[in-house]
Amino acid sequence: MRLKLVSLLIILSGLSACSTTEKPTKNSDNFSNSANALKNQATSAQSIYQLAQNRQGADKIQLLYSARDAAITEQNWPLLEKIGSDLELTASVDQIQNRLYIAFAQKKQDKNAQALVILQSLDGQLTQPEHFAWHQFLTASIYASQNFPKKAAPYFFRASETAAKNNIEIPQLNQNLWDNLKKLSSYALERFNRGSVIQQGWANLALYHQVYTSSGVELDQAINNWRRRYVGHPAVTVLPKQDELFTEFSPINIERLVILLPQSGPNERLGDALKAGVLAALDKQNISETLFLDENLNTEELAAKIEEINPDFVVGPLLKANIDKLTAANALINIPALHLNTFDGERISLQHYFFALSPEHEVEQALEHFLAMGYQKPMLLAPNNVNGQRLIDYFNLQWQRYSETKPQIGLYNDKKDMPNTITSLLEVDKSKERIKTVKALFKQEVENETRSRSDIDVIYILGDAIETRLIKPYLDVNVSTFADRIPLYASSKSHSKQIDRTDKGDLEGLYFTELPWMLNSQVKLHTLRAQYDTLWPEQVDISQRLFAMAYDAILVLPEIRQLSIVPGNEFSGLSGKLSINSSGHIERTLNWAQYSNRRIKPVQLKTQRPIPLFMQSANTIQTSN
Repeated sequence: MRLKLVSLLIILSGLSACSTTEKPTKNSDNFSNSANALKNQATSAQSIYQLAQNRQGADKIQLLYSARDAAITEQNWPLLEKIGSDLELTASVDQIQNRLYIAFAQKKQDKNAQALVILQSLDGQLTQPEHFAWHQFLTASIYASQNFPKKAAPYFFRASETAAKNNIEIPQLNQNLWDNLKKLSSYALERFNRGSVIQQGWANLALYHQVYTSSGVELDQAINNWRRRYVGHPAVTVLPKQDELFTEFSPINIERLVILLPQSGPNERLGDALKAGVLAALDKQNISETLFLDENLNTEELAAKIEEINPDFVVGPLLKANIDKLTAANALINIPALHLNTFDGERISLQHYFFALSPEHEVEQALEHFLAMGYQKPMLLAPNNVNGQRLIDYFNLQWQRYSETKPQIGLYNDKKDMPNTITSLLEVDKSKERIKTVKALFKQEVENETRSRSDIDVIYILGDAIETRLIKPYLDVNVSTFADRIPLYASSKSHSKQIDRTDKGDLEGLYFTELPWMLNSQVKLHTLRAQYDTLWPEQVDISQRLFAMAYDAILVLPEIRQLSIVPGNEFSGLSGKLSINSSGHIERTLNWAQYSNRRIKPVQLKTQRPIPLFMQSANTIQTSN
């Protein structure tokens, strides 16, 4: 971290070097000596800044410059922004350079919309190559941080071109540019394979790495050809590390596989379901030897057994606590592994991946559909417990990135609490009070009908199968009959193959996400599904889902490295369409289905990647100008 800060100060000092302010006079030198004496008395950026408030002229500016450097070193971004605002009031300061500092400070505070406004205001004023290079790099970094690699790429290319042409050193530029290119599809890279030699060189290098990821020999030959073609290209700085990385990503020949599952303790039943899925998938794989170990063995014993077996790959553990223990002990650091759960810590190896039936995947999928449909005011219903609150918080956090409206939240404690929660959220209780008041005024029978609020345009249920079957009728009777029917959605928790055998009627019209394995009309492996139903006709829902997850975990192994490095790649499995994000976590896209006429039918629903608010604002500003 210290090295990064020193590098940052170098580039920002470079910006200062190209300042257009006049050289200081003799008088200014005296003020600088005085400022330096004062600065030596201070111990922090804040204290230097306070000293500057009591000075005037060049002396004050000198102290503010020192406070600015100290604020960067201390990563005090609010103070850096405040210093920039103070310097903006001084005519003698290079305002272009200063506004770049302000935009940088705002980006560090996730004030991306404000930073982009400043950067856009500088368009056409960037006559100094240092200013232009930094401006382009900072703009690219904002778009890249919001996962818009295609929009970031042209800015990265221009920063790289300017830096190369003018011998400007921008720390992290080449690595950040390369990381951004790895997120682009081959189609996008082909579109960028034009323009300047610098841009073509970057695009060609990224294309080579995508095309030849599975062949180390062909990749080496392509890289050697690239080196001869692009002598002196800035991308050579990323080649040594990336060559080693992509060699690691060549396909693994798995002869010996270790499976870590709970084979004792309270989670043994879950382990049995996973084991069944593993065994079913092994029939499709050419793996010589597979060994099952109980993940609940103590860490030392487990690590010793794994070392003795020396496997080519490890699948598991299932329990997060056991993943944490093995990670802390570095027991699998040199072995490729696919853990069967999420991981919140630091990924210790690029060969480690994480696969979980995470409900957050479904929440995000539903949210993207709501935004694609233009829904403005969603209402969420969830149980008032840790899991319900977690999913509500996740939805809220993601929704705020894309919309200024706030979702309506309803947390119910139990089935008795559901009616009150729903009538309160829909404001039906207020309608009933108004009816009661009118009846009292007229003292006779008054024809009436309760009204529900009209601003709610979609409802998302995060309850389990039993709760959903109780909630849905309450919603049906509490929405005004003369109002448009509010679309109802739910997660896979709402669906139960056991309950559905006898009870589908109350869910008419409900949309929900689900694993393909759990939807008879969408199962492609009919023979496997029939065999499963014959062997385990009464298997509970969670066991069926874990079977699908384990089956996919084994079948995805030959493709797991390619999935992790080639953007847009997906694996179609029993548990959904699988892809791998930059942190090594497998993300799932589930199927949509709807209850219709007491049956479940597959549906295709509109979805698209939403645009963050800060980009919406930037687009609006750009259009208005």
